[in-house]
Amino acid sequence: MKHLTAAAILFSTCAFCGCTKLFFQPRGELFADPADYGQRYEVIKFQSADGTELTGMFFRPEGKAAGTVVHFHGNAQNMTAHFPYSSWLAAKGFNVFIFDYRGYGASGGSVSVSGAVEDGVAAIAQVKKIPGVDGGKVAVFGQSLGGAVGVASAARVTGEPVAALVLDSTFYSYRGVASALLLRHWWGWPLFWFPLVAVSDSFSPGDDIGRMNCPKLFLHSKSDPMVPFSQGEKLYAAAPEPKKFLPVPAGHAEAFTVFRDIYRPQMVEFLNAAFGKP
Repeated sequence: MKHLTAAAILFSTCAFCGCTKLFFQPRGELFADPADYGQRYEVIKFQSADGTELTGMFFRPEGKAAGTVVHFHGNAQNMTAHFPYSSWLAAKGFNVFIFDYRGYGASGGSVSVSGAVEDGVAAIAQVKKIPGVDGGKVAVFGQSLGGAVGVASAARVTGEPVAALVLDSTFYSYRGVASALLLRHWWGWPLFWFPLVAVSDSFSPGDDIGRMNCPKLFLHSKSDPMVPFSQGEKLYAAAPEPKKFLPVPAGHAEAFTVFRDIYRPQMVEFLNAAFGKP
């Protein structure tokens, strides 16, 4: 009975909310302050193209930065829960900018896919205005849903394109990942078709990844409990060279936390090569 109830909840969520709540699960409270962990940062206030007020945190390294990483976080909580996935890069010589999409944390507005992409474009433009940032050395780092928003945003940037793209546990399409998750459970089999008609595929990574000619790093686990590995494989296959794929032993978006000793050095090496640092 509980499985049928879950299916009914998913069905009604998609039917009446346009599946927004299926992908976006924002929270407003403060989860952690980087200062409590000895990390220095600046709070950056900026606006999206439609005037929505957005908030981000900017971490600087000691000395001159090799480049700047814009972190597009995952679908739950807000940036005060996600900064540990990227703020460590400041100690490795990179600027780091993590921000909240509309409806998350201290940012205004209400969540939507199109709005999040608009916010991502604004975040990339904003970081280039920060003193000391080289606009030609800006990389996008997206995790899970953040990877989807990051690809769509990077593809819509005007002026200098992003210098690199890192995608951790990201899917190929919104419809595809919703259907795949339903097929993982017997109670979802009768509804596997529903996302095909209820979920919009606008701004899906698969539509834009083919236009991303910068160096790309993909990470995904075959046992990912949230985003099926097949979705990550499909996204990687659709991406043009140069690209690299790193399989992760387990988990969802845990390469730089649980398995940090393995993947953090590889990400640093990738970014330094993309930014042209010897």
